[in-house]
Amino acid sequence: MTTQSHLRNRYAREAVTTASPAKLVTMLYDRLLKDLHDAEAGLGARDIQSTHNALSHAQDILWEFHSTLDTSVWKEGENLKRIYEWAIDMLMNANMEKNLQRVVDVREVLEPLAEAWHQVAAQGVNGER
Repeated sequence: MTTQSHLRNRYAREAVTTASPAKLVTMLYDRLLKDLHDAEAGLGARDIQSTHNALSHAQDILWEFHSTLDTSVWKEGENLKRIYEWAIDMLMNANMEKNLQRVVDVREVLEPLAEAWHQVAAQGVNGER
């Protein structure tokens, strides 16, 4: 590993370990949206392996969101869980069928959620920033 790669990896690790919970969520949403854009590009280029990798990673992030959502604290979280389940199902089917429209549909639903989390993180949650 080059020194530059090592420094970049160290910076990324430190950014994650020092981030507030809201900031971590925004970082995951940013990566999720990047994966969806990469999958769209991969489908357009007929790059099956890149598409598969991006969709699989996006599903991993969605499963993480789904599994860590505490609906005992926030009852409306059940609706968000259903959105995550829908998105996972859509992306699994998109991966099997190589269906671009399914990926686009998921991205269009998740982009406003990502923006909402960015607003929450910018305002700070419980005084955090």
